[in-house]
Amino acid sequence: MPAIRELVLATRNRDKGAELAALLGDLGVTIRTLAEFHDAPEIVEDGETCRANAIKKAKTIARHTGLPAVADDTGLMVDALGGRPGIYAARYAGENATYEDNWRKLLRELTGVPQARRRARFVTAAAMAWPGTEPVDVVEGTLEGVITEEPSGNQGFGYDPVFFVPELSKTLAQLTPEEKNRVSHRARAFAKVKELLRSKLPRSQ
Repeated sequence: MPAIRELVLATRNRDKGAELAALLGDLGVTIRTLAEFHDAPEIVEDGETCRANAIKKAKTIARHTGLPAVADDTGLMVDALGGRPGIYAARYAGENATYEDNWRKLLRELTGVPQARRRARFVTAAAMAWPGTEPVDVVEGTLEGVITEEPSGNQGFGYDPVFFVPELSKTLAQLTPEEKNRVSHRARAFAKVKELLRSKLPRSQ
């Protein structure tokens, strides 16, 4: 397989696109997002797992663009809520919910729940699809934490203001982008993505 020159991130979320581009920035390839492909199809994330959604997105975009595609899907599993919001984290408060809408709904549902029972984890599944081939590589990254009672920090996006990482004594929103990209669930998944890309494409640095 020849060394790639371009890689498409199968996302329209600008915040996520910027974060993923930073995580993959040293591969030595051009990183593109769906913002550059205005005719790319809307993908209904109807899988029952993050893995299924990531695979569907990666395969669809690789087929549409003719370029290698990487897609991810992240779930937030909160123990006290029986694993909710799970794969519905991005639209927990509704299809057009803002980041704040989602985390405020989460905090409301956890009202009165003590810290010891507010454990949670982010799970990111990342899938890599290659145009013209059926196999898809899938990896995962996980980050354990605790849901706070109040938001803290103004960095990041999504649930970052209310996701506290005990070993760092900070929420994700209190970390700089560089710090977050060393420890987050997405960073852990995409470190594995980079390993796979480099093993398959030894000429890409």
